Amino acid sequence: MKGIVLAGGKGTRLYPNTIVVSKQLLPIYDKPLIYYPISVLLLAGIREILIISTPHDIDNYKELLGDGSKIGVKFEYVVQQEPRGLADAFILGENFIKNDSVCLVLGDNVFYGQAFSKLLHSAIETAEKYGANIFGLMVKDPREFGVVEFNDEGRVISIEEKPENPKSSYAVPGLYFYDNSVVEIAKNVKPSERGEIEITAVNNEYLQQGKLMVTLMGRGMAWLDTGSPKGMYKASGFVKTVQEMQGFYISCIEEIAWRKGFISSAQLRKIGEDLKITEYGQYLLSLTEDRK
Repeated sequence: MKGIVLAGGKGTRLYPNTIVVSKQLLPIYDKPLIYYPISVLLLAGIREILIISTPHDIDNYKELLGDGSKIGVKFEYVVQQEPRGLADAFILGENFIKNDSVCLVLGDNVFYGQAFSKLLHSAIETAEKYGANIFGLMVKDPREFGVVEFNDEGRVISIEEKPENPKSSYAVPGLYFYDNSVVEIAKNVKPSERGEIEITAVNNEYLQQGKLMVTLMGRGMAWLDTGSPKGMYKASGFVKTVQEMQGFYISCIEEIAWRKGFISSAQLRKIGEDLKITEYGQYLLSLTEDRK
């Protein structure tokens, strides 16, 4: 399976912070926001990753992430000239996806929770068996989100966008797993009234084919909103608190790559040395010391 991070858009709700820089390059506490969705793909064992962004921002992502070899993965890049909807990622990424299945994670989504890696691997198996897998996370007020209704087998019955009378309390976060047919499905989606190729239309096509499944995220999972200055601040506070209490970093892509065996201790140590004047670099170095 391959992975796509959609990091486009103008981030207008975060102006003036995002007038000259992409939202996903802004920090969530001690690391760029885009590290968080990338970490999701790494936890799923995905090592081929496509970054989609704007003509203005794509070079900044290339400078930040490079070709991925430093952490044992492969990054590729594609420009989205204009915001055309989430499902446009599969059209832009057709040459990258080729004959593989694919995971799409939105560039501004932050997830945290125990056993998350197991959930991700389960979602991959489900998507490859049935066709598509989305997630459901219980929220206090689902009217602000896409809401998924499902049966006891985890098969999706309906999805509604911001319904006045939700059929369940489970919101759909920006993390999706699909088989290879998603590319052709996305190509045949008619633009919505706002002129975008909606991910909801893709999900509804899988739903009509009886191929859409849902994996539930339990009470221990956190899904953090970074769509506003207040949301960015709260997410940063959450990461800071957890890291200080537990001593382990959230969404540290170098650590995940090391623990997954993508890079060696010597490679991790080299990255830590390059960043040793920072707490982040010192943390990486401490990991290699603990392993001795």
